[in-house]
Amino acid sequence: MADRPVALNDLKSIQVIGRFCIRMVILCLFAALGGNEFGRTLAALLMLSILFCLAAATLRSEKPFDSALTYWDEAAVYGLFYALIFTMRQVHAV
Repeated sequence: MADRPVALNDLKSIQVIGRFCIRMVILCLFAALGGNEFGRTLAALLMLSILFCLAAATLRSEKPFDSALTYWDEAAVYGLFYALIFTMRQVHAV
């Protein structure tokens, strides 16, 4: 079976995944070192990351449903994590 050549979209998607992982590690470190509750601080940092990704995607004129991963996709994943943390904090408060 012949290996298919690596496309530019594949490399771009790998770069986005790497950028996301590094940013999540940094956000978790800042949330852990913050003086407030971890979940609250992480939720605030995730909201800032969502806004940053939306601004970057708009400024770069990226398409929301492109064949490669973009800042739009990254903002969506941050939004999912934000919703998860928000829901867990609401359930825990009850």
